[in-house]
Amino acid sequence: MDVKITGPYNYLHVIERLSYDPIRVIDKEKNGVMVPINVYGKDVVASVAFSGPIENPNCHIQLPSGYEEEGIRKIITIFQLEESLQEIANHFLHTDLAKFFRVNPGLPLLCEFDLYYCVMKTIIHQQLNLSFAHTLTERFVKSFGKDQDGVWFPPTPETVSNLDYEDLRKLQFSQRKAEYVIDTSKLIASGELNLDELKLLKDEEAIEQLVKIRGIGYWTAENILLFGMARKNLFPVKDIGIQNAVKNLFELEKKPTVEELLTMSEQWSPYKSYASLYLWESLGNQKARS
Repeated sequence: MDVKITGPYNYLHVIERLSYDPIRVIDKEKNGVMVPINVYGKDVVASVAFSGPIENPNCHIQLPSGYEEEGIRKIITIFQLEESLQEIANHFLHTDLAKFFRVNPGLPLLCEFDLYYCVMKTIIHQQLNLSFAHTLTERFVKSFGKDQDGVWFPPTPETVSNLDYEDLRKLQFSQRKAEYVIDTSKLIASGELNLDELKLLKDEEAIEQLVKIRGIGYWTAENILLFGMARKNLFPVKDIGIQNAVKNLFELEKKPTVEELLTMSEQWSPYKSYASLYLWESLGNQKARS
């Protein structure tokens, strides 16, 4: 099925960003990616490929027979294909971030393919350099997930909840991080933390639920909402990249305070998440958010 996208939509940026995660199957020549998703309780692989100018692109989605309708709905959500990025850009053209949106139009808030994996990946990546963080997530997926037609599906919460901490320690997880990953998976597997219900909550309500969990602080919770749910109005003021980007943008002598960032970000509402995205991108550091 072909999905016509109302541009601009910079799919080249999307493909590049996806390529940073070593478990993903990317075809840069065809601007394509194989996407592991769960449809009607079954793991299926969707083939997604982009073509045409970013001002008016096309997305071709191929799924196994019988899984098209729900599968395409999930792909549209993951890639934010129905979001009006021009409308969002128009909002920023009257702000101090205008130049970023003019120079690099059509950057979407791309979701992780699976919310549970997003939670795990965000926890695993905490306080690690990017290269080793990707190494750990790749080991995690390839040790406990499954390979289907050459595409890796992350492990389920049930699988991870039955692991011992030592199983992760063997992969070079710290003891504390092994505890965070397995204990959080137990909460999800038992239903104590229901990810489907979490999606229905407002931003602060969802963050409040997440930060109750050992190993998930406010920054981690914000990133789960940003990259797991594509929430539009989040601005992680404690993120070092955000602080450095704002320092560079306004040529400040030192990094701005949290209070200064909160005040500054008011003009970017209700699309603060896109301000975050473009500020990270301004550092040439979008790779760090993948």
